[in-house]
Amino acid sequence: MNPSFQRRDVLRVAAAGAAVLCGAARAQTPGWPTKPVTMIVPFPAGGGTDAFARPLSGQFTKIAGQTLVIDNRGGAGGTLGASIAAKAPADGYTLFMGAVHHAIAPSVYPKLDYDIEKDFVPLMLLANVPQVVVINPKRVQANTIQEFIALVKRNPGKFNYGSAGSGTSHHLAGELFKLQTGTFITHIPYRGAGPALSDLISGNVDLMFDGLGSSSQHIKSGRIKALMVAGSKRNPAFPDVPCAAEVGLPDYTVTTWYGLWAPKNTPADAQARAVDDMKKALATDELKTIWAQNGSEIPTLTMAAYGGFVSSEIKRWATVVKASGAKLE
Repeated sequence: MNPSFQRRDVLRVAAAGAAVLCGAARAQTPGWPTKPVTMIVPFPAGGGTDAFARPLSGQFTKIAGQTLVIDNRGGAGGTLGASIAAKAPADGYTLFMGAVHHAIAPSVYPKLDYDIEKDFVPLMLLANVPQVVVINPKRVQANTIQEFIALVKRNPGKFNYGSAGSGTSHHLAGELFKLQTGTFITHIPYRGAGPALSDLISGNVDLMFDGLGSSSQHIKSGRIKALMVAGSKRNPAFPDVPCAAEVGLPDYTVTTWYGLWAPKNTPADAQARAVDDMKKALATDELKTIWAQNGSEIPTLTMAAYGGFVSSEIKRWATVVKASGAKLE
């Protein structure tokens, strides 16, 4: 046999062997995540976002095999944390858990340094809960929403409500309520729902328009009282609390939803794996129970469908902001 042919055969075999070895090495290389993942939550600890983020972190950690670290970055109605997340490295190891507030922000913050649609990749909707009108029963002497409305009309400007910050759904829910009931209640913005809720419980503010996710345990304990669910039906977690449609406010519908994004240009495989592992976490009995207790169903919107939902919410809230005349304070 010609030696040159022998050499070529040897080279072909060696090359084929190298390809097989490289393929095996690639197959054995662990995929995302290979280290802890940080999830930026743009509100202080103790608010509605945390009520879902903390248990979600625990289940995701079990499923993904790496810790999901919660990084609370509150301030400016959730926009400070969003700005930090938008500028984070797009390597798959920073996720962002935002909320309905980030669909409202473009209408009330004229100079945001990020764009929720252009600077992020939409991953999935995580929870969707109705808002509820809750009062401090020691400060507000009302047993029903009708009694509360009558009380406020007799005392315009006497009562105040806390919110997670100017431009948040808590703020807009309050402005809508005032608009539709012909009442005047003073708005007091906080750096997140957690601090506002703490002041409601301690008696420093009179009421809140809060998500059930953060209020539910305090309603059950009796520290605060729920007067109305903002929507067209009662919530299964609180069947005795009437909905807005039942008390003559059929157009008063406000929900607080929470969703997951990643910085723009995050690798596609990390996006897909994050969505898959989050879906597995939401399918666990533990999270199903917690979501139900917090008044939320398990959502199904992911990727492009979730992005379309966010776009529709931005348009919807722009209309609400204009109609209510809400302004930054």
